[in-house]
Amino acid sequence: MRITEVKTKKDLLEFIKFPFSLYKADPMYSPLPITEQKKHFNPAKNPFYKDARVKLFLLEKDGRISGRIASVIDERHLACHGDGAGFFGFYESVNDASVAGALLDRVEAELKEARLTTMRGPMSFSTNDEFAFQTEGFSDPPMIMTPYNPPWYNDLMAACGMKKAKDLLAYIRDMALPLPEKVRRVAALAEKKGVGVRLADMKKLNRELSVFRDVYNSSWKDNWGFIPITPDEVDVMAEQLKGVLLPELTIIAEAGEGPVGFLGIVPDVNQVLRVLRGRMTPLGIMKALYRFRRIDALRLMLLGVKKEWRGRGVEALMIRQGFEGIKKSGDKYKRIEFSWILEDNLPIMHISEMIGGHIYKRYRVYEREISA
Repeated sequence: MRITEVKTKKDLLEFIKFPFSLYKADPMYSPLPITEQKKHFNPAKNPFYKDARVKLFLLEKDGRISGRIASVIDERHLACHGDGAGFFGFYESVNDASVAGALLDRVEAELKEARLTTMRGPMSFSTNDEFAFQTEGFSDPPMIMTPYNPPWYNDLMAACGMKKAKDLLAYIRDMALPLPEKVRRVAALAEKKGVGVRLADMKKLNRELSVFRDVYNSSWKDNWGFIPITPDEVDVMAEQLKGVLLPELTIIAEAGEGPVGFLGIVPDVNQVLRVLRGRMTPLGIMKALYRFRRIDALRLMLLGVKKEWRGRGVEALMIRQGFEGIKKSGDKYKRIEFSWILEDNLPIMHISEMIGGHIYKRYRVYEREISA
């Protein structure tokens, strides 16, 4: 086996393309277009690199690329948590414990050199991006911006001494179900307390996502793995989501002092990405446009309420408004996913169940101590 660091454009293209061969026969694989992936790994275009040290590695076995991985040292995470944790991310490999072990050991060596004490992952790049390995629910395809991997990745992690750090949950809800009356009652109580909701202005998306940033950084700051979103990251998010966010499904809750909550429901664009298979060919684009109009699933992806406003029905009010927005599309959307939810975030789990959702997927972040 030979592990090399990605240094050239050719190396990066091999790093990006390796999963395409790995998932060649898998109809659930939903890759971003290769052009978008190149931007993600470009320090000039991805603001995450401003506060992080990232190295990408490829592993060859018997003359063939058999795995890839990234080492990530995130200074914002260390400043927030002071836990001595560094990360591995973008993991993909063949089903071979020796390959998995070599990749993880290579990252551990990088983190050890930086005097870190824990290796955790996968983080690709952080909790503000895709992270964790899927552990349950493989019969359903992944929704937009959620991780996907073969089930045996978890066996490889166990074989390499990786232990559970945290599990995350995804709930699913059939849109044919009526919104429970309890949600409407709680929403009405929030209105009586002076909370109102409005739809986001898509013509001023950067401004509206700055509202989300303010709410997110305030409401999530005590959560496991949190790192704050920066203004530069909001600009990138606006660029990524401008063709996906719908005004009737992007809700801002406000009270006397300004915004207190944010909710964003997005169509499951993975249904289009599975048609493109990473390539923006003319025929592929035509097929994608056809499929885009027929997307039949949603993901509740952005949700936050400022701490001082929790327990006052703000979540219920935004959900009621969001579901009214979904109704405008008639019966187009068949189901909605709520994800990701930390396994110990009991209030959000309760809300998901109150709305009528049930757990249908689980994800896991792994970690192990770095040997002295």
